[in-house]
Amino acid sequence: MMEGCGKCDSGQIEEKLAEVLGQWEQDRSRLIPILQQTQETFGYLPAEAIGSIASHLGMTDVQVYGVASFYNHFRFIPLGKKPIQMCMGTACHMVGGPLVLEALERALGIKVGGITEDGEFSLDRVACVGCCGLAPVMVISDKIFPRCTSTKVDEILVNLKMEEGADVSAAGQGDSSQDESERSG
Repeated sequence: MMEGCGKCDSGQIEEKLAEVLGQWEQDRSRLIPILQQTQETFGYLPAEAIGSIASHLGMTDVQVYGVASFYNHFRFIPLGKKPIQMCMGTACHMVGGPLVLEALERALGIKVGGITEDGEFSLDRVACVGCCGLAPVMVISDKIFPRCTSTKVDEILVNLKMEEGADVSAAGQGDSSQDESERSG
């Protein structure tokens, strides 16, 4: 299960990476499973991990990076708290997916593969999410947003931020009303 470590310092990364590498023999054929476990541990492949993995397997950093960068599965930056995936399958592409993706990039101030400065959102393009009848589709934190348009992007993002604020406010209100009932009781 992914623990995530977007804000780990070098010492924490080295410590967790030593645990991962300690489970694997020093065999080049283990490179992809080691990369997978490393990404599962950190949520991405930290730069420090590439060198350590290379050392462990008797490879160069370039060889390890070459393999990791070949596969779309591997990330070199952490995911945001709310990862956004924009479908670019044929159906989504044909009915405006690229326009929605451009609107997302503008609204978030990041490009595909990036993460917002506050770490709240990351943006990725995916081949297909399997909801072709609802195209174009975007997925935010496993929630599907069907029939997206570039004009709906801001509304969706504002609603997400409002929901988060409402959750925080509701939690705060619950505590204060409990305090009042305790005082009056």
